Amino acid sequence: MSTVTKEDKYKLLINKLKKLSPFVLAFSGGVDSTFLTAAALDAEVEFEAVTVNTPFVADREINEVEKLVKKLQFEHKEIEVELAELKTALDNTAERCYFCKESIFSKIIDYAGDREVIEGSNLDDTGDYRPGRKALKELQVKSPLLEVGLTKKEIRELSKKMKLPTWNKATLSCLATRISYNDPITAQKLEKIDLAEELMRKNGFEQFRVRDHNNLARIEIAPQERSKILDLNLMDKIHSKLIKLGFKYVTLDLSAYESGSMNKEILEGENE
Repeated sequence: MSTVTKEDKYKLLINKLKKLSPFVLAFSGGVDSTFLTAAALDAEVEFEAVTVNTPFVADREINEVEKLVKKLQFEHKEIEVELAELKTALDNTAERCYFCKESIFSKIIDYAGDREVIEGSNLDDTGDYRPGRKALKELQVKSPLLEVGLTKKEIRELSKKMKLPTWNKATLSCLATRISYNDPITAQKLEKIDLAEELMRKNGFEQFRVRDHNNLARIEIAPQERSKILDLNLMDKIHSKLIKLGFKYVTLDLSAYESGSMNKEILEGENE
């Protein structure tokens, strides 16, 4: 059994950040990148945070990024990327995340110049199907949280101790992950999903996904929140609103929300 504590890992992280400085940090405003930014501030190193704003990212997440920049007070740059610039990622094959990461981080690397580029993957991100990790390795982007062995649970615990507002924030993923593979990504589909998920939030749900399977909405809800949806009036309301957004059918997944559920078929195929 390992005797290395999360506090030990944090000390290793601070030392690693000091060696990497100056660097550019890919900042999404999620749990991991916010924690990494706070650690960089703690280490008192020279760095700049960069957020790439694409149609794959919900507007509310960009708004939250701006709030975090003001709260934590760090140097920050936002880079706009148009949907057409994501090119091959729009085909939405099983390698979508690879092409997306390659495009986005190439932009960050160009902006960074001679500086190192780092991002917030943690030890738990080595599981599931994650072709984006391949792109990061090829581009030589550093992942210090992963390198020191910090898990998501440990990052949340340390974030809480550091009084970061993101310590209990719901897990983020881009809107493209809601669209079933091989169904081409369009601006209209992304907007439809974004509006559908905003509707769920306004009705009190925190951890969930609205998946788009060729115009069939499959709603996944976290275990602790599933009982909320059993209100018949709420069901009717959500169904009506999602139909108006353009979904042909609206369904509720009888199993709970599961990160990466769209990857099951790919993983099962690899294991055959």
